[in-house]
Amino acid sequence: MMEHDHILYRLRFDDLNGHRIHVRLRIPHPNPTGQTLFLPAWIPGSYLLRDFSRQIENIQAFCGNRPLDIQKVANHEWRCEPCSGVLEVEYVIYAWDLSVRSAHVDDSHAFFNGTSVFLGVAGQESQPCFVHLSPPQNKNDWKVYTSLPEAKGHPEAAQRHGFGLYVAPDYDALIDHPFELGTPYYIAFDAYGVTHELVFTGFIPNIDLKRIAADVKQICETQIALFEPSTHEVPVLDSSDRYVFMTLVTADGYGGLEHRSSTALMAARHDLPTLHCDTNTKTKGYQDFLGLVSHEYFHTWNVKRIKPAAFAPYDLLRENHTRLLWVFEGFTSYYDELMLWRSGVIDQNTFLERQAHVIGLVHRTGGRLKQSTAESSFDTWTRFYKQDENSPNALVSYYSKGALVALALDLYIQHHSQQQHSLDDVMRLMWQRYGRDFYRGKPVGVAENAMPELIFEATGVDVSDLITRYAEGREDPPLAELFALHNIELKAVVKDATPTLNVRLKDSAAEVSIATVYEFGAAHQAGLSAGDVLIALDRLRIRSSQQLQQLLARYQAQDTVTLTVFRGDELRQYEVTLAAPVADHFELIAQS
Repeated sequence: MMEHDHILYRLRFDDLNGHRIHVRLRIPHPNPTGQTLFLPAWIPGSYLLRDFSRQIENIQAFCGNRPLDIQKVANHEWRCEPCSGVLEVEYVIYAWDLSVRSAHVDDSHAFFNGTSVFLGVAGQESQPCFVHLSPPQNKNDWKVYTSLPEAKGHPEAAQRHGFGLYVAPDYDALIDHPFELGTPYYIAFDAYGVTHELVFTGFIPNIDLKRIAADVKQICETQIALFEPSTHEVPVLDSSDRYVFMTLVTADGYGGLEHRSSTALMAARHDLPTLHCDTNTKTKGYQDFLGLVSHEYFHTWNVKRIKPAAFAPYDLLRENHTRLLWVFEGFTSYYDELMLWRSGVIDQNTFLERQAHVIGLVHRTGGRLKQSTAESSFDTWTRFYKQDENSPNALVSYYSKGALVALALDLYIQHHSQQQHSLDDVMRLMWQRYGRDFYRGKPVGVAENAMPELIFEATGVDVSDLITRYAEGREDPPLAELFALHNIELKAVVKDATPTLNVRLKDSAAEVSIATVYEFGAAHQAGLSAGDVLIALDRLRIRSSQQLQQLLARYQAQDTVTLTVFRGDELRQYEVTLAAPVADHFELIAQS
C-alpha cells in the first residue's frame, strides 16, 4: 500500500519511440476551493525562461473515476475544479531536448530534470513527494541513476539503481535531482568516505573509466578540503548519500548544469581518454572536460548552497535578477581551473596557459567596454542567454571576465596580506555563514552589496575600489601589474601576422560566412555585415576560412582588396582596407 498522505508522481515510459513520459500525479489533500498546479518556467543554473510547460500534452484531472475540469490559467499554471476527495492528474511530457536542461527520451536512454516533468502543487511545496518509476517494456537491463534518495523502508522502495519508489522532502528538492535511465558506462569512487558515481551515456569505444575516476577523485577531494580543511565533510550529505556525475556523450557536446547532489554534463566523445591513450599527457579536450567537472562540482558549494539573496528562495515562474553572478559563476570559473592545478591534474605551466587563454577571450570581446560583469549578471535573462551576431561587440561574459576579476582579487589579497590570506578565506567564510546550513534550516543568501565587506572580514584587505572599478565598472583588471607582484610576466602577443578583416567566420558546406563583424574593424568600415557569404577575394574563390587566411597571407596591412559576397540572394562587392593583426593572445611566464 502506498502512503496516502503524500504527493505521488508515477512515471511510465511506454512510448520511447515517441519520446514521451506519462505522468500520473496523486494529490491526497487538494485545495477545496480548486487546486492550482504549475511547472517551472526555468531551471536554476540556466538563467532563461524556457517555458517547459509547452511540452505538456493531454492533461486531464480526476476525482475518483469522475473527470474534472482543468483549465490553463497562465503560461505555466493550471487550475482544477474543486473536489472533495483525492485529486489525480494525468499528463504526457514530450521529451526530445538533447541538453542538460530539460528531458530526452528514446530507445537508448531516458534523461530528465524535475523542472520539465513534475507539476508543482501550489500551496503544498513544502510537503514530501514520492516518485515511482516503472521500467519500460523490453528494457530489463535498464538501471536508474540519480542522487534522489530511495524511499527506504517502504514496500515499493527502489533498490540502488533500481526502478521503484524514491522520495524528496519537498518540491524544491524533488526538482533538484535529475534522473538518467538506461545502460550507461559506470564507475564509482569514494571521496572522503562518500560515494561519487560517474555515469556516461553514449557509445564510447575503449573509454578509460579508471583514469577518469582517478582524476575526478583528486579534483573532488581538493575542493572538499578547501571548504572543510578540518572535517573534510562532503556537502551533499544534507540531501543525499552520494554524488552523481551523469554525462551524455555526443560528437561535439559541451556543457553542464549543477544540482545539489549531482550534475548533468555533455561532453564530446573525442575529448574523453581511451585505454590506449598516453597516460602521461592530457589533451586540451580532456583538460576542458575535467575543467567542466571541476566547475559543476564547485557549484555544490557556490550557488547550490552559497546563494545570492535573490535565489533564497527561487521564484520558478519568473525571472530572478541578481547582480552577483560574477561571484557565483565567475568565481566558480576561476576556481575550476585552480582546482585542476592544486589537485595535480594539470601542472603550473598548463594552468598559466589556460589563464592566458581566458584573458585573450575577454580582451577579444569589445563588449567588455560597454557592459560590466554586474550588469551582465543582471541582464543574463535577456542578453547573455539570447546572444546574436552583435553580442561580442555589446556584451561581456560574467563567467570569463568574472573569472578574471576573481583572479585579480586573489592576486591582490595575497600580495596585500603578505601571503597570509587569499580568496580561499573568502570562500570559506561565505560557506560557513551562508552555505553549510542552507538546507539545515538557515536558507539565507548573500546580499547584493555584501562582497566588499565579506572580503575585508575574511582577509583584512580592502578591495572595495577593485570591485567598484572591475566588477561593477567596465575597466580591465590590471592583471599584468598584479602578476608582476608574484614574479609572473603577462605578455600580449600577435599569434598570426596575417592582415585581418576583423570578423568572426563560420564554415559550412563548402562556403564561409561572416558570423560577427567586430566593431570599428576593417569589415565594419567597408560595410560588410554578419550573414554575408564570402565568395571571392580579388576574384579568387573562397571555399573555407582556412583558404581565406591563405589568400590574406599574400597581402599586408593597409592593402585594399575587393571582397565579393552574397547578401541574401544579391551579389555585392566591397573594397576592404585590411587591418594589422591585433595582439589579442596572451602568455603567462613564471620567472625563475
